Amino acid sequence: MKWFCLLLCIVFNCLIGVNAVFGMSYPEGSIEPRFVPAQQGDEKLVYEISWSGGIKIGDVWMEVNKLDEAGSRFELRVRVKDSGLFHFFYPVDDSFVTIIDGKKRLPLSYDVIQKEGTDYTAIRHTTYNQEKRTVRYQKNEEEPQLYMVDGDVHNEFSSFFITRLLNLDRENSVTVPTFADDRRHEVVVKTGERTRLTDTVRGDVNVFPVKPLMKFKGLYDKDGDTVVWLTDDDCRIPVLVNSKIVIGSLTATLVSYSNPFCSDQSVYHSER
Repeated sequence: MKWFCLLLCIVFNCLIGVNAVFGMSYPEGSIEPRFVPAQQGDEKLVYEISWSGGIKIGDVWMEVNKLDEAGSRFELRVRVKDSGLFHFFYPVDDSFVTIIDGKKRLPLSYDVIQKEGTDYTAIRHTTYNQEKRTVRYQKNEEEPQLYMVDGDVHNEFSSFFITRLLNLDRENSVTVPTFADDRRHEVVVKTGERTRLTDTVRGDVNVFPVKPLMKFKGLYDKDGDTVVWLTDDDCRIPVLVNSKIVIGSLTATLVSYSNPFCSDQSVYHSER
């Protein structure tokens, strides 16, 4: 059971097979400067993934590491590991590393090591030439594939990162250009009304929903919205992710968080 594929699609905004929404056009999202200081690296997030009814199926570790003193190049490192009974059905231990650079936090490279089941291993490498508008992809020792794109592109992890920096307006949706399924997509991102979550890893916090509008192809079909709950402060911490699937739902709950650039926001959140 390859639950990890769907997990990544949900938790990290993996945009495989995303289509335009109702043929409408939206502007590309712009970075809001006041959110940038909290995203300067040395950030560590740990999630527990559960299926309907609270059955834990895995864990996700994510790190944002600064690679230069200028603060323009970062490493996004993610590991996905099975948990509990799922280890006996389909063990998973996958690693993902994305290098992003520049003011737009665009990806330069993307490396994947997949270890799944009892005997499956795959190594994937993708490089992005944002100036020449090309994406080069290679799996194992297969012949590399070169794709032409008509603008800047993110991958699933850099798009998740950049969404936290965007100027999001409840009244106006924006797009995040993302390369997936062999092509470039203008992925629509909506946000909604502010609310409050209790007993999170950051205590009781004010949050707002972010909804990437996605349509998945192939084995896994979504049966409802995916919602990423970000703290309504300058840290923009994704404390909870939920998505309905064909059978039940998946929930990613943040259980550990550290970031030396993100101060305690408890006083701010004491006011609803």
